[in-house]
Amino acid sequence: MMWNVRTGIDCQQLKLRLSVLFTSLALLQGTAFGDDSPFASEIPAVADTESVFLASAGRLFEAGSCDTDRAACCGESAGSSRRTLWDALSGSNCDSGPGTLMRWGYGSGETGGPNLDEPLVTDRPDFTEASSTVGKDVLQVEFGYTYTQNRDSGDETRSHSIGEPLFRYGILADWLEFRFAVFPTVQESKPAGMPSNTTSGAEDLYLGFKIGLTPQEGILPEMAIMPQMTVPSGGGAFTNGELLPGVNWLYSWSVTDDLAIAGSTQFNRAVNDTGDSYTEWAQSMSAAFSLTEELGAYTEWFALIPHSAMGVSTQHYLNGGFTYLFSNDVQFDIRAGYGLTAAADDLFVGSGLSIRFR
Repeated sequence: MMWNVRTGIDCQQLKLRLSVLFTSLALLQGTAFGDDSPFASEIPAVADTESVFLASAGRLFEAGSCDTDRAACCGESAGSSRRTLWDALSGSNCDSGPGTLMRWGYGSGETGGPNLDEPLVTDRPDFTEASSTVGKDVLQVEFGYTYTQNRDSGDETRSHSIGEPLFRYGILADWLEFRFAVFPTVQESKPAGMPSNTTSGAEDLYLGFKIGLTPQEGILPEMAIMPQMTVPSGGGAFTNGELLPGVNWLYSWSVTDDLAIAGSTQFNRAVNDTGDSYTEWAQSMSAAFSLTEELGAYTEWFALIPHSAMGVSTQHYLNGGFTYLFSNDVQFDIRAGYGLTAAADDLFVGSGLSIRFR
């Protein structure tokens, strides 16, 4: 299948951006088409690439989708007219860029991206991350607690993930989000016939970006992609000892006003108990329901699938929970789940709170 994915700009902007490219190439290569560029008058006798880029960016900005003057459109004072090249190329709404990096169809009118007039969209409490970003200059903090229990051949392990703070901050444009998280943990291990042992510390630091790719258009999903990694910064009992990169592809469909379906496909570098590295795939699908304006529910399946790993087996889980909106910017959640395979943890329960600052 061929997907007709287009960038979220109109025809006039596209022509002007191509002119910027052609004029720049003319400067660098001395080709003849530079004289035909609408920016040819900006080229000095001695080619100054930076000045041409800035002049072209200014023209491009003025030809954007804002119908009013620059200061009125972008909330600038009359004397504040200097824009960076990123400002000129970042999108149509001057301040926050386009809602998503691309669109499914040319001229579709679907803008996508975060809507700050609507309730916040969180990555909690399910395994599937949201396919939308938080928005430029918006900080969203999501934190909580999870209790996990597992019994295997007489051995028992209990762990408490305390705090689980995830910080999400929109940078540069609405479609780009920077993320980091830490996971303080207390783990109690009780081997069969032996006294229990308690260990506490932090897991490795999580870092990543979320890039909003497309809005939903009909049956074509809203999508985002997250390059991510963990950094070996945790306690001795919890660190993996090396940097572990990965990528997470997110997609979702708003089926009705009360039903949404979402999924994720990701692969990450992982390390087993003997220190050998392997690739871990993860797949999830979830369905979220609006029960009232404030109360929501979800159900989800997810799996962790090792590839070329010794001593590591596939884990399948089923979980569900509820969310409650105190306001458009504050959400409480609870969840519970259990493992469907022998290698999976037996059960987990948790709760959390998400707050949006704007």
